[in-house]
Amino acid sequence: MAGDAAARTIESAEQGWRVLRRWAGRHAGFFTTRQMLRTGCAARVGAGLGDGSVIRAGAGVLRLAGWPEGPLDEYAMWAAWFDGAAAVSHQSAAELHGLGRLRPRFLHLSVGVARPSPPPRLVVLRRSLAAGDVESAGPFLVTTPVRTVLDLAEADIGQAALDEVVADAVAIHRCAGEEIRDVGARLSPRAATRVYRALAVA
Repeated sequence: MAGDAAARTIESAEQGWRVLRRWAGRHAGFFTTRQMLRTGCAARVGAGLGDGSVIRAGAGVLRLAGWPEGPLDEYAMWAAWFDGAAAVSHQSAAELHGLGRLRPRFLHLSVGVARPSPPPRLVVLRRSLAAGDVESAGPFLVTTPVRTVLDLAEADIGQAALDEVVADAVAIHRCAGEEIRDVGARLSPRAATRVYRALAVA
């Protein structure tokens, strides 16, 4: 009986480790201590920290070793932090899509779940996005070019900056002017006017 219980414990631990690795694989190897605890892998992760197969990436965030470092790692790490319920948005999404020259100092995320005390580097907007408003960028989600344009029209960026974002979106065929106009009609009057002005000079 004791042997059966030990076998079940080992099997459960192995299953938890497989689940955690699969989760980390969606986010460029990143996972959180919350996910580690949920899968019952604290001992396995502790051993990994000791042998180098797991590394610390930040407060409450770890990473499976062996993943190549890349320029988008920060986005993937925060996607893992928010349990996949986050999308890069606003100025940060515009930068990823190559729209305008906003050069954001912060990382903008739209999230469906709240997390306490986000670091100063993040601008977190709590909102739900429709499936059609986001697209996959591999290890994280990003708002579509159209949704990004509309978000910026509703934000506080200057009209000249919005004009440049819209002009780039149309010029590099990230979205059509008609598409922006049609969807922009559902915005507030102020934001819709900003969109129409930008389209007029695109």
